[in-house]
Amino acid sequence: MQQYFSRTAAATLACCATATTAWAQASVSVFGIADVAARVVNNEGQGSRKSLVSGAGNTSRLGFRGSEDLGDGWSAGFHLETGVAMDSGTQANSTLFWDRRSTVSLVSKSLGEVRAGRDFVPTYTVWVRHDPFAYVGVAASSILLGASPTGPATGLGSPPTLRSSNQVQYILPSTLGGIDGALMVAAGEGGKASDGFHKVVAGRLGATLGPVSVSGGYQQVENDLSKGEKFKDSVLGVRYDLGAGKVSLARREFKYLDAKQTVWMLSGVMAFGAHEVKASVLRANVAGKVGTANIDANDATHVGLGYVYNLSKRTALYSTVARIHNQAKANFEISGGPAVAAGKASTGFEGGMRHSF
Repeated sequence: MQQYFSRTAAATLACCATATTAWAQASVSVFGIADVAARVVNNEGQGSRKSLVSGAGNTSRLGFRGSEDLGDGWSAGFHLETGVAMDSGTQANSTLFWDRRSTVSLVSKSLGEVRAGRDFVPTYTVWVRHDPFAYVGVAASSILLGASPTGPATGLGSPPTLRSSNQVQYILPSTLGGIDGALMVAAGEGGKASDGFHKVVAGRLGATLGPVSVSGGYQQVENDLSKGEKFKDSVLGVRYDLGAGKVSLARREFKYLDAKQTVWMLSGVMAFGAHEVKASVLRANVAGKVGTANIDANDATHVGLGYVYNLSKRTALYSTVARIHNQAKANFEISGGPAVAAGKASTGFEGGMRHSF
């Protein structure tokens, strides 16, 4: 009997050890960014306005992510992330809680990842690699991307050029010697564009050879407002790594019916110890017609210059200044100011603090 209980105890301990090992292979973490800045925007002929803004250096956010090792190079995971308006203490998106990302993934080290849910679209993933201001703040490249009310996206209910819901994405593994890429599809699910439902087919491909990286992406969008033609979004960029910094040149184009918008971005980042200087020059060119309105002359130039002082790996102080010069009826503007008049300039300055955790 004693021998039986000894064997039973040993088996129980072995099971406990096995369970402990299994649990040790799963992990969940909380992460985020808290970013607040003071901003002043002056729009030519309209005066200026001061405000406190959230996420001018990097988008303020709160997220949860986890992974489980399934063995043989396989793992499963999830990612939940919501934007936070630090200046008001509210969620950044009033209609979507997990507005930034909500995905579940199955990953193989050798075969790649299958990811499903809400996430970035491939064209944005390529474009933001070349935006030193991370798509936010007074110098954000997003200002010239479809911000005009007379661009190619007019009447399409905001086609997804940043994120898409209802998507399934396949991502290449990171073991291909500098090659990266992804394919994505999103189902319209019979819904309306006004409720965020779009049918999307998209992909991206990139290659890194020494200090040079080249990447491109393309997507087509359809929804209930489409008029027999797909909205097309394409991007191509090249980046050179200088060691202490990077320089990039990228081009993004939107096309729909008779309208086209092309945005060029020349940018760079240089680091000197705890100091970082970054700059970008963007040029938006629109062409064709929206309905019967000719938009050929409604172009704009956006120049931004920024400085970051890293107090630590997690905390930084930053300041950015930017100016948009509009032509003809173009009315691109830095957010937070009075409405800019067509063809007039918009100027912005901000200084803030960013802390990541």
